Amino acid sequence: MLKSFLLFAAVVLLVLASASAPARPPQDATQAPAAKKMSPESLAKTKKMYEMDCALCHGATGDGKTDVAKDMQLTLLDWTDPKSLSTMSDQALFEAIRKGKGKMPPEDEGRAKNEEVRNLVVYIRKLAKDQPAGAPATEQPTATPAAPSTPTTPPAATAPSR
Repeated sequence: MLKSFLLFAAVVLLVLASASAPARPPQDATQAPAAKKMSPESLAKTKKMYEMDCALCHGATGDGKTDVAKDMQLTLLDWTDPKSLSTMSDQALFEAIRKGKGKMPPEDEGRAKNEEVRNLVVYIRKLAKDQPAGAPATEQPTATPAAPSTPTTPPAATAPSR
């Protein structure tokens, strides 16, 4: 009887302790951190995967301007433009790669592990960051400053007249 009471008390304490602990949101195994750093080996492997599976349609630089996209009448996002992916979460990119989207075929789990697809998401986001700083998205004329019309040196002082 004493053993039953102690067991019951232990179970009650365990339940109360777990109920009072703050709940942590479940972590999604497919979510990729936005600022994930990849090792040089992982980056090389991910780049090779991109070149084999993605570049045919999305382009080597990610601009989406390829003959295949044109022939299939696809309008693909320009991943070299940071604005193009700004509204898409890493999870949405992961799911588009894993499940496919529109005419894009899915990336089968047997072909790429979740970690490899997460690295691919990071790599795709990096395509925009690798563009040269200040590279304009569209051609805009630049204004050149006009040459000064008056000399910048002060006039020579003249002797006072008498």
